[in-house]
Amino acid sequence: MKHAKKQRAYTDEHAAAGVHAKLPEIETWPNQYAGYGIEIVMPEFTSVCPKTGLPDFGKIVLRYVPDKLCLELKSYKMYLLEYRNVGIFQENVVNRVLEDVVKAAKPVRAEVIGDWAPRGGLSTLVTAVWSRAESRAEFRAGSPAVSHAARARRAPRGKR
Repeated sequence: MKHAKKQRAYTDEHAAAGVHAKLPEIETWPNQYAGYGIEIVMPEFTSVCPKTGLPDFGKIVLRYVPDKLCLELKSYKMYLLEYRNVGIFQENVVNRVLEDVVKAAKPVRAEVIGDWAPRGGLSTLVTAVWSRAESRAEFRAGSPAVSHAARARRAPRGKR
């Protein structure tokens, strides 16, 4: 007796959903100083599960060391808000945000942390890091290398 091969609940289309979605441009302005870091926190981030259509709630933290450009905050906020209309997996959100920030600002270093609210008893923490020192060749080729941080840490949530 042969057993029927079990069909996956999530398809390749689900996995790729939102990765190439059209999002608002992240604008920049000329940096005036060197050698400092910036942290931007979006405590009420929302995206949509590409399979169920249900909202995913979380906190997105961007930490970066600017080079010649800084992110313009309103355009970054509008960029993040657009994810409310995008079906995309949580892991892809974090990596897409990092790629778009690196493309717009060309920082010395950048890190994006997605600290997702629990669903079904599980919370998810996704961290992606890009460093110019480690990724010069890939960056010049137009495709920033994104590596996951060796030691992810939960972004502070404040009062619960």
